[in-house]
Amino acid sequence: MASRRRPRLVFERWTDPVAGEILGGGEIELVRLDLTAPPAEGWAALQSAHGYQVATRTDVAKVVDGTQWLADRNLVQRCDQLLAVCSAGAGYDVIDVAACTEAGIAVCNNSGPGAEAVAEHALGLMLDLAKKITVADRVLRRGALGDRLALRGSQLQHKTLGVVGLGAIGSRLVQLCAPFDMEVLAFDPYVDEETAKARGVQLVSLDELLQRADFVQLTCPLTAETEGLIGRAEFAAMKPTAFFITTARGPVHDEAALYDALVSGRIAGAGLDVFHDEPPRADNPLLSLDNVVATPHTAGITVEAARDIAVATAAQWQTIFAGRVPPRLLNPEVWPRYRERFERILGFAPEPLDGRPDRPSPENTTSRKTAEKEAFTR
Repeated sequence: MASRRRPRLVFERWTDPVAGEILGGGEIELVRLDLTAPPAEGWAALQSAHGYQVATRTDVAKVVDGTQWLADRNLVQRCDQLLAVCSAGAGYDVIDVAACTEAGIAVCNNSGPGAEAVAEHALGLMLDLAKKITVADRVLRRGALGDRLALRGSQLQHKTLGVVGLGAIGSRLVQLCAPFDMEVLAFDPYVDEETAKARGVQLVSLDELLQRADFVQLTCPLTAETEGLIGRAEFAAMKPTAFFITTARGPVHDEAALYDALVSGRIAGAGLDVFHDEPPRADNPLLSLDNVVATPHTAGITVEAARDIAVATAAQWQTIFAGRVPPRLLNPEVWPRYRERFERILGFAPEPLDGRPDRPSPENTTSRKTAEKEAFTR
């Protein structure tokens, strides 16, 4: 058996400096990935890393020469000492879970700590669209105010909310909307009727949700299952008075189809915190529309959320390198091979999964199944 080694963790940045303070005691070697340095320097750091805290957004992960430090198959294959990869937030679309599982690498996200921030932002977009707050602000600033009745909005009270993804964010949004006495529908193939009832929602098919909801809210991460989930047919199924709101990931919906639905009056408006390309180009057609309210992927960026996520991130890395099962493990089927690699590389064996002897579950032998389940449970 190899002698016990000090683990090396490569990170691009923390959501709050407190993560570095927690991890800076010396037990874990911290190496910052410089996105502006020549790629050779980045590869040198990652190829000796045992853990990688990956950047959560593709625009943040771009560096010189167009290199991206996302945890894709190429990175996984080049970094044979890598034991675990974590994303800072709930979304993990910057990580190739299947490639990591094949290589014996544990994958974790950080769902939960940022749910309040994102849910509040989603509610804010609902209120903005219904009350025409941003539209009215634009009119005033242009000095084009004529008849105030043209800015007449609507109320949330007694409307129907449709939530796609009833995880931490979606469930908190439901709670925040309770004072408005809204009817709440949810589409989530991994939530049972009993759980939905306890959260005060009615489980329906996606088609039914789209047809009945006054506000369609996407609160699910981007996975193979959710990519392209909302397209032309889905926008066509919505009410012409309905609003589309997303704090998920851009590719979950079709941007061209959304634009057409908005300019044709097929739907009333949209609140967007995410885009296919981030940050979106200034000439993105959606940004030219008065019935669109947009923010640059800032739903989860609050002072409180940044600190909570950083604390949870640091705690999860401490758990990983102590040889314990991390709380937000996305690919538990990797554990037998992960234990073998961990012991060979760091010199001691992690604990068995859930305190039981390791053996792959017959129901869950691929990372795809795990990732699909996580798709709606942020």
